[in-house]
Amino acid sequence: MNSRIVILLLTLLLGVSAYADSDVAPIPWDALSQDERRVLKPFAGQWEAFTPQRQHRLQKGAKRWREMDAGQRQRIRQRFKRWQELSPEARTHIRERYLRFLSLPPERRQHLRERYREFQQLPPERRREIRQRWERMTPGERRHMLDRQLQRHEKPPRHDMPVRPGMHPPQIRPHAVPHPRRDQAG
Repeated sequence: MNSRIVILLLTLLLGVSAYADSDVAPIPWDALSQDERRVLKPFAGQWEAFTPQRQHRLQKGAKRWREMDAGQRQRIRQRFKRWQELSPEARTHIRERYLRFLSLPPERRQHLRERYREFQQLPPERRREIRQRWERMTPGERRHMLDRQLQRHEKPPRHDMPVRPGMHPPQIRPHAVPHPRRDQAG
């Protein structure tokens, strides 16, 4: 397998880490294990020039890669292939959405992860229906839907009343007056 693809896959596995801690110590190339050096070999010549944060991300990715079974590695290769086939604009948009996701409060990120797990638990037939509906959407419709969902989670939570995830707060009409029940005998 092409070692450059492995490195790119590792980078994608780690995601965007814009908020890395700046107090991280650099990792000398010789301090890496033999397995880590084998996986990270394409970076050997520039390793010392990397920021300590990037070195740690790559080391972590190398460890995750080694721990994956063949099926997991194949799925990552397929995802990377799809990533490569995306237009530069689509990649930029995905990165921006990911950064927006990272900027969400932890409880909202957790909620979105739970929704994804719920989707994974749906019967295959229902997931297929949802995917087919997704595939029928234009890229603009998809982007709009995802942005709208993400924006809904970016709003600050209301503390004046409990609201379940996905539930809209009731509309309060100040001019509404209770009406007597019509089925009661007067």
